[in-house]
Amino acid sequence: MDQKLQLGTEGYSPAVLRLLVRQAGKSASFKEASEDLQELARVPISPHHLGKLAERVGREWAAARDQDVQAFQKDELAATHAEPPQVATVMVDGGRVQTRADDGAPGVTDPGWQEVKVACCQTLSSPVHAADPQPQPPAKFLDPIQAARLAAEMKARSGPARTRAKKAEPTKPRQRRRRRKGNRRKRPVKLVRTVVASMATSETFGWHMAAEVQRRGLDRASRKGYICDGQKYNWSLYELHLVALGFIGILDFLHLLAYLYGAAQAVQGKGSAQAWALYESWLRLAWAGRVPDVLAGLRAGCAKLGPAPPGCSDEDPRKVVAEAQGYVENNRGRMNYPQYRRLGLPISSGPVESVIKQVNRRLKGTEKFWREGGAEAILQVRAAYLSEDGRTERYWARPRPYAPAVGNGRLRPVA
Repeated sequence: MDQKLQLGTEGYSPAVLRLLVRQAGKSASFKEASEDLQELARVPISPHHLGKLAERVGREWAAARDQDVQAFQKDELAATHAEPPQVATVMVDGGRVQTRADDGAPGVTDPGWQEVKVACCQTLSSPVHAADPQPQPPAKFLDPIQAARLAAEMKARSGPARTRAKKAEPTKPRQRRRRRKGNRRKRPVKLVRTVVASMATSETFGWHMAAEVQRRGLDRASRKGYICDGQKYNWSLYELHLVALGFIGILDFLHLLAYLYGAAQAVQGKGSAQAWALYESWLRLAWAGRVPDVLAGLRAGCAKLGPAPPGCSDEDPRKVVAEAQGYVENNRGRMNYPQYRRLGLPISSGPVESVIKQVNRRLKGTEKFWREGGAEAILQVRAAYLSEDGRTERYWARPRPYAPAVGNGRLRPVA
């Protein structure tokens, strides 16, 4: 390090380097980050140079994460918090990024979409209730326009990378409901959020998630839940890493809502009053945890329409209802929503959905094609700055390795 200017390996002071990396991980693109740095901080740097710097730091932070995972696997990873949290949750979901071949050739070759896995780990504050604190579903779930929009949004999130939700048509005029001031349920209050994100395989990502749970001491919480949709790999991670720690598996209610809404429309006809009435009855049963009754209704719908023929469209009503029945069958042990509400646990994976939106803003786009190593590096930067436990400060405090300076060929040690 330059003793006079305190310049590090890359030729920037530590404070400026932090600013560069933070902006590179937060802005929608390296070009936008470069323009913001010039305009707001008077720091001139090209998008290409900025990308190289951010990717280098991201790779260092990925190495630090991997060291924690290795320590966890050896049972040597210490929890960073002495006091166990009252309530802890882990939520897992996935996004997508476009990648290209890392062959050094100009232009984009071998493009394709790859999955990004994200875990949102939170500590919460919430009371335990003697009775269900909200026995009736929220008004928005019983509003035709809002329910249709929620169902369409959930369906789009579960579809291909470039699927866009179509605007849902209301099934009947919207009725505005005034919320009574004294009738608001006290929801769990978020305390601290941390984010784990990677393009690794499901098996590897499971270790990333488990190490974060151990590091934060979430396994020692008195009440803890694992909330996500019904994707098989989500629950494989749960079985491998969290069920033995006492985490309660909870099926995300919004994804369930989408299945029930689609099935009701398929059975009774899209946009009909009968379809809305059937959805509302199933929704109320599911909210009350009456899973056998929900299944009975779905089975009756399947019997009415008949079996779906092989190779039929995903929009075929018979297939829609059959998939909804299978979804509930496979997750019936994770739908005791009254109990979860009594325990002060959330029943929606909204926080991880919010995180994925912020990750997508940085990495996802039809015009963005990442080399896989670059995407993984920027994911670590984005996840660190989305975390609220001082992760970036810890990472910046670590000794950095020797490395040739980006752009000028120099080699300097880092203190």
